[in-house]
Amino acid sequence: MLQLDPDSRQSLTEQLVDGVIAKIERGVLGEGARLPSVRGLAQSAGVSPFTVAEAYNRLVAAGWIASQRARGYFVAAHRSKPAATPERAPVDDAWLLQRVYEDGGLDLPAGCGWLPHDWLYEDGVRAALRALARAPAAMLTRYGHPQGLPTLREHLQWRLALRGIEAPAERIVLTHGASQGLDLAMRLLVKPGDTVLVEAPGYSTLLAALTAHGARLAAVPRGAKGPDVATLAKLAATHKPVAFFTNSALHNPTGTTTSAMVAHQVLKLAEQFDFRVIEDDPFADLLPGASPTLASLDGLQRVIYLGSFSKTMSPALRVGYLAADTATAARAAQLKMTGGLTSSELMEAAALTMLSDGHHRSHLERLRERLADAQTRVCDKLGALGWSIPHRPGGGLFLWAEAPAGLDAGQLTDAAAHAGIALAPGRFYLPAGEGSRYFRFNAAWADNSRLYDWLASQGRP
Repeated sequence: MLQLDPDSRQSLTEQLVDGVIAKIERGVLGEGARLPSVRGLAQSAGVSPFTVAEAYNRLVAAGWIASQRARGYFVAAHRSKPAATPERAPVDDAWLLQRVYEDGGLDLPAGCGWLPHDWLYEDGVRAALRALARAPAAMLTRYGHPQGLPTLREHLQWRLALRGIEAPAERIVLTHGASQGLDLAMRLLVKPGDTVLVEAPGYSTLLAALTAHGARLAAVPRGAKGPDVATLAKLAATHKPVAFFTNSALHNPTGTTTSAMVAHQVLKLAEQFDFRVIEDDPFADLLPGASPTLASLDGLQRVIYLGSFSKTMSPALRVGYLAADTATAARAAQLKMTGGLTSSELMEAAALTMLSDGHHRSHLERLRERLADAQTRVCDKLGALGWSIPHRPGGGLFLWAEAPAGLDAGQLTDAAAHAGIALAPGRFYLPAGEGSRYFRFNAAWADNSRLYDWLASQGRP
């Protein structure tokens, strides 16, 4: 029998986990011992079955117990007490970037950049892989086209036209995810010492890549309607930038979307000060409604447009694309070959199969609805805990929230990591890494009672 304290600052889930571990360590529950069923333990402990299921899942993930289908939960074999956590420096972006991608490294990635596996298009992936198994041998054993699978590029020409972007297939280059697209754009346009405009807050991996490339970063504040054009104009006049990197729809990390008026102003400034615009748009399929792109307004004259399928289908696909004017697309294909030869024709064929599947559209519709509902719940819960949300997104993955006054962002991030929760502090998304009390939350992961309970346990200063 586990004794739980409903008045404890520790959540009921954490009390259950600690109670089971204590019984195993004391030998009360020996190796191979069968644990109570979820419903049975819930009844005896006076908690919900959901709380017990969550505790059991955490114990399985930590290796204390094992789950056997149709039989229940058992104490795992040869489970010893975990070694003490070695001393380490406080969480920084390099540490979090590594740990958040490790299997089981941080089991609640509340600030991560991807969807849970059961939100993605698993059925479509499986069907596509089955179809590929029957593909001609040549497709399974050859390098792909330098610009990517021609039939997928033709399909993208049609899809982009629906967004108002005129991009013939020969002006599209398939990439190893949107990340390679950003890398190609950087290598195409930026030399060490050049000034580039970036959004603040902005995509943390891009900021790190530009800095490592030797670029000088000039920060343009990001607001509810997009980049601050007044600041952009001043920076452009002062620094003569070669490019502006912007994430237009469902912005990472704020969840905002650039308005048509702001998009027009950005393009006017690009023409006036002669810089290129790299429009990173990997979340376009998650938009609840139509929104103009800089690429559609510009006709791909100054804009390089980037997209991806990783966010809605599967990150394992690593299929993205770059669309640009003819000369830029040709140079991008050459750089792609020098950096890693062709992209994976197998994965590109899988992506095309899924895009052509009649169920893909309904998958996207369900996904948008789930994200919109999750956004509402997360915003409401965080607000009730004293967090401030300057802009409540209507959909997409991300929201940008400020911690209650008095809470230290660094200490909160460290404490969360020790509890197996990956928070994403605002300093990761600022060019100079300056302090911030803001955090990025992923609505799909953050809508979790464990996170809410943990944040509540930190109290208000």
